[in-house]
Amino acid sequence: MNGKGFLFDLDGTLVSSLAVVERAWLTLAAKYALNPKEVLDFIHGKQAITSLRHFMAGYSDEDIQKEFKALEHQETIDTDGIVALPGAVLLLNRLNELGIPWAIVTSGTIPIAQARSRAAGIPQPEVFVTAELVARGKPEPDAYLLGAQRLGFLPEECIVVEDAAAGIASGLAAGCKVIAVNAEATPDLARVDKALSSLEQISVAYENGVVRLAFE
Repeated sequence: MNGKGFLFDLDGTLVSSLAVVERAWLTLAAKYALNPKEVLDFIHGKQAITSLRHFMAGYSDEDIQKEFKALEHQETIDTDGIVALPGAVLLLNRLNELGIPWAIVTSGTIPIAQARSRAAGIPQPEVFVTAELVARGKPEPDAYLLGAQRLGFLPEECIVVEDAAAGIASGLAAGCKVIAVNAEATPDLARVDKALSSLEQISVAYENGVVRLAFE
C-alpha cells in the first residue's frame, strides 16, 4: 500500500480511553434514565454533540449545550487509565523520523484530544482536526477531507487508520485508503484496504515523498 500521509483517529486507534468515555456517558445515562447499553453502542466514533442531540431529543438547545460543556469538562480532566495502544508510539516516532506528514482526526474536541494524547504520552501532531472544525462529524467524510486538505494532499493520497465503524465509514466516504485496526465486523469492514489487529503490524518506508507500507 502506498500513500503520502497518514490520518489517524485517536480514541481506540492510538490511545485506549474506553473506560474514561464510558464513565462519562454512563453518568449521563443515569441522569436521564437512558438505557446504558444503547448509549454505549451509539456513541463510539461520533461527536459528543451528535450523541447528545440523539438522546436528548425534545430538550432545548440550551440544555443540550449545557450537558455538552459538562461532558467535555469531565472527559478533559478524567485521564485515569489512558494509555497508548501497542505500537502507537513506535509508529508515530517512525513517521517523525522519516519526515512523513501525519495528523490526528478525532470526533473529540481539542481540549479532550490534547488531554488524552498527552496523558498517553504519544507524539503530538502538527495537525489536529477536531469536532470544532467540521459541521458534520463521522461517519460523514468532512473530518477526513479536512485532514487531507490540512496536510496538503488529495484524499486518495492519504491513509486513514481507524477502529470505529463511524470513522471507517468516514474515511471510505472521503475517498481515502483505510486501514482498520481492531475493528468490529461491519459491512464497511469488507471495503477497507487492510484490516489489522494491532498497529505493531505496520512497517513504514519513505522514498521520494511516497509512503510504502508492509504488514506483518
